[in-house]
Amino acid sequence: MSNKELEDKIIEQYQQDEKMMILVFAQWCINNDLDPFELYLEAYPTQGKNPALLEAIDLTVTKQESEDIAVESVLGVLQLFGNDDLAFVVTQQTNNNKED
Repeated sequence: MSNKELEDKIIEQYQQDEKMMILVFAQWCINNDLDPFELYLEAYPTQGKNPALLEAIDLTVTKQESEDIAVESVLGVLQLFGNDDLAFVVTQQTNNNKED
């Protein structure tokens, strides 16, 4: 395998993992009766509609069909990909829900 092929494979794997991270976030939002777009825009107000998030939302299932996703898992994958602002918003939302 050439260096270029290896580089392309690594990039492709990263992109697939990133899509999975977005899907985990979107499904967690659905499971917790939250709007993924609303939380995303709260974290990144200047970015508008994220095409990858649109794609992920299309792949989500209903709350009843989904397995539970722990907030720690969501925070972990968000932080792994450098989405600290979104992880902060998720943490705030979780804390707000505990207070209600």
